[in-house]
Amino acid sequence: MAPAPSKKTATGDATEETAAKTTRATKATKTTTAEDTATADKPKRTRKTTAKATTKRKTGGRRKKTEDEFDLELDDVLETPDADEEPEEDEATVAKKEEKKAAEAVAAKGSGFVLTASDDDDAPAQRVVTPGATADPVKDYLKQIGKVSLLNAQQEVDLAMRIEAGLYAEHKLAENPDMDKDLKKAMRWVIHDGKRAKNHLLEANLRLVVSLAKRYTGRGMLFLDLIQEGNLGLIRAVEKFDYSKGFKFSTYATWWIRQAITRAMADQARTIRIPVHMVEVINKLARVQRQMLQDLGREPTPEELGKELDMTPEKVIEVQKYGREPISLHTPLGEDGDSEFGDLIEDSEAVVPADAVSFTLLQEQLHSVLDTLSEREAGVVAMRFGMTDGQPKTLDEIGKVYGVTRERIRQIESKTMSKLRHPSRSQVLRDYLD
Repeated sequence: MAPAPSKKTATGDATEETAAKTTRATKATKTTTAEDTATADKPKRTRKTTAKATTKRKTGGRRKKTEDEFDLELDDVLETPDADEEPEEDEATVAKKEEKKAAEAVAAKGSGFVLTASDDDDAPAQRVVTPGATADPVKDYLKQIGKVSLLNAQQEVDLAMRIEAGLYAEHKLAENPDMDKDLKKAMRWVIHDGKRAKNHLLEANLRLVVSLAKRYTGRGMLFLDLIQEGNLGLIRAVEKFDYSKGFKFSTYATWWIRQAITRAMADQARTIRIPVHMVEVINKLARVQRQMLQDLGREPTPEELGKELDMTPEKVIEVQKYGREPISLHTPLGEDGDSEFGDLIEDSEAVVPADAVSFTLLQEQLHSVLDTLSEREAGVVAMRFGMTDGQPKTLDEIGKVYGVTRERIRQIESKTMSKLRHPSRSQVLRDYLD
């Protein structure tokens, strides 16, 4: 009879079996967890892979842009002259934007009125608020030109070289318009770059024009007009500047700006234009006169000025007359300004009241004397001396009126004049003789 298995052995087997099941379950759980983790990480890896692919495509795009950069930029330059220029908008859009900005500015300040296109035409005019604008145009201009920084000597040379290259490219393009297409594109790009360099050199030296124009204020032209004329001289200086000479641009441009301003003053500042060479003589005489006034302590005589300027005293007096400024007849006089300068100047063509009365009395006396003559004699004398319509008639014209010859009219005139010379008739008219 075989021995019965012990209780301890059965329990151990059960424990081992349970442990094996637990181990298998744990492995299955780990496997499931690993699969889930892999499944969860798969989208992340997919997103990373997609991002890398996108980065590669972008990088490839950038490389492609780098290769075609010159052609694209050149096409943009040829289509749009200024790369910094924003696309133009129609007038209606611009007007709406300006009205909106003005309304926002007013709302921020809490005061003021804004006119819009929808306002009624009969409504009272209101002040238009423009953000950033002031009532002083000079201040606005100075603020605008102050945004461009000044240039050093090397920058001036670089800009001048670009300008020269642009002019040379323009010359070559005009000489050979049938050149290669790519070369023509390059030439046009160089021309455009030269124009940009010219504008940069101009804008950086606008403050030089202002500083020189200040010296000529109060001489018959507005300050802004002087600045504009000086800007024309600055443009001429940019076109003529030779960087190879080694001078600074401001030193060279000063002479062109001064010349433009002085020529404009000679042409525009005076009511009566004086030739430029005479204006130079007038200015020289004025300088010498001021200097001699300081040295002598008194006004110099024409002889002293003529000796200093190598001119005759008569010529000095004549030049001084040319230099006088005309005076307006409407210049107010007195403290109250109730009278004008023109009120004190005699009108040589105006009729003096006493002379008008004397002329009226003379006409009355003449008619009274003519009444003592016959109708034909009075008519012949009146027409002969223009007493009827102010136009003297010839003998032929009077003869046609009366139907007689000119000789007969001459005889009537001679006889009538003899009668008028008689003291009984001429005495009353002698008082009117000068």
